[in-house]
Amino acid sequence: MTKKTMMITGVFLLLFFFSGCAQRELVLDAPDVQQSQDNTWANETDTEENVDISDLEKEDNVTVEEKTVIDEHDPMEKMERITFPVDEYKHLAKTGKGTVKGFIYLKDAYDKRVVGANTRLYLNPVTSYSKQWYKESYLGGYKMQKADSRLFNYLRFTASNNEGKFAFYGVPTGRYYLIGTVRCSSECGYSTPKNIRIATQVAISGNQVVQKDLTRLIE
Repeated sequence: MTKKTMMITGVFLLLFFFSGCAQRELVLDAPDVQQSQDNTWANETDTEENVDISDLEKEDNVTVEEKTVIDEHDPMEKMERITFPVDEYKHLAKTGKGTVKGFIYLKDAYDKRVVGANTRLYLNPVTSYSKQWYKESYLGGYKMQKADSRLFNYLRFTASNNEGKFAFYGVPTGRYYLIGTVRCSSECGYSTPKNIRIATQVAISGNQVVQKDLTRLIE
């Protein structure tokens, strides 16, 4: 073997050695990058069975008193819902890139907070159908008839963490009612625990990240 041939062979061996090292390093680093992007509490979504939307899905005796306090023993007659507006819903975007995040909590006049820890929240698109619920049930305190089952194809769900922090990802452009409940008892001045529902509107466009806390004063 000539001296020139030996030099060429040596160069190829060095290139092969360093190329193999670079590939092994890349493979080892990839899982760490993926793990750092995980958000286990906010990325998971829940079905409606795990969310307090009794006035939307169940035919029971749950109602809303004093605007947002849920009473489980009120025999109030249920209000008839308007016809489900198919045309309104079929024009709603089904996919999106927006993010809605914030905190859910109650507060008193001195800004003392009771957080909604590990509670369920959902986004309900603003339509004539949901506007009726907001006006008559949430604000007016009336029990509504069972919601049309097609509505659940358009709701988005998430859950808060121990500190009341929540986030929705992949939200389509539009306007929504952001809805959740906080369970409160003696810290709110109640003799027995009550689930206090809170609802507000939020708008999002494109890939916006919207910060929107869900809160209300303790009455």
